[in-house]
Amino acid sequence: MALLRERLHTAAPAAAERPRSPGKVPGLLCAALGVAAAWGTHRLLPGVPMLTAAVVLGITAAHLPGARALVRGAGRPGLSYAGKRLMRLGVVLLGLKLSLDDVLGLGWATVAMVFGVVAATFGGTWWLGRRMGLPGDQPLLIATGYSICGASAIGAVSEVSESEERDIATSVALVTLCGTLAIAVLPLLQDPLGLSDAQFGRWAGASVHDVGQVVATAQTAGGAALSEAVLVKLMRVALLAPLVAAVAVAARNRRVASSAAPTAEGARSARRPPLVPLFVLGFLAMVGVRSTELLSATALDVAGTAQELLLAAALFGLGSAVHLPSLTRTGARVAGLGLCAWLVVAGASYGGVLLTA
Repeated sequence: MALLRERLHTAAPAAAERPRSPGKVPGLLCAALGVAAAWGTHRLLPGVPMLTAAVVLGITAAHLPGARALVRGAGRPGLSYAGKRLMRLGVVLLGLKLSLDDVLGLGWATVAMVFGVVAATFGGTWWLGRRMGLPGDQPLLIATGYSICGASAIGAVSEVSESEERDIATSVALVTLCGTLAIAVLPLLQDPLGLSDAQFGRWAGASVHDVGQVVATAQTAGGAALSEAVLVKLMRVALLAPLVAAVAVAARNRRVASSAAPTAEGARSARRPPLVPLFVLGFLAMVGVRSTELLSATALDVAGTAQELLLAAALFGLGSAVHLPSLTRTGARVAGLGLCAWLVVAGASYGGVLLTA
């Protein structure tokens, strides 16, 4: 007993002197500053979408000498929280941009075209990524970003696939870069490809990754192009839910197959995640709410602003996890996959637009 009291006496000061974790507050404050900077950038340069600016600023912060220690040290827990949890909330609110009437108004030919483009882009990009030997979940995440809705889709799928943060950050950086280039490149191709304004809008909506990038690209051809682009793009967004559900099923089966049976650790790893994650159900619920037309225009505007702010904070957090020197090991292969995927989605969507004209 005396020995036990002595050990407890010596252990108590050590526990008291143990430094407390800074928690999530520093990182969340960094994310808030990043969102404010991204908003300011978008206001000064309207052609730069706020979400694109948030990713770029996050990557920049991760490599600035003054900010680097913060985002990789005390700020990391909060930034990782923003990249995961706030991303989920942003995806849920994204459902308020889509209604069933919008989908039905596209017509079955356009809906079939969107399905075909998404399937070709996802399958082709994933297969190429595997063939090129990209590590981890990078082929899956890059394929998701190109085929659905950029960084938002990557964040959603990474939640159910439990991807490593470096794979998520690399995929977000690549998809954001290519989507930003599309804003400048696609308008230059409208006349050479012989596309009318409406056709160009559909092409942009079917091939550009992020919703903000689609708007920035299509608005160069006028209001008719912008309207068509947003409708087609939102149809792609609607396919996020079944894709996430499919990835969840595959991830659950993989965990069950690889788990050790009788041990407690094996039992924990064999726990089956839900077939459809809660945030995807929330996304579908928001689509249903929007379809009822009960929400006022003011409420939808407020929700749209909240959704953009949440996604901007999440993308700043993901961008801050990018470590450019580590990308040199797979940089050429990642860039090659990005170029090939860009050609696949642009070519498939161009053919689809001509067939459904």
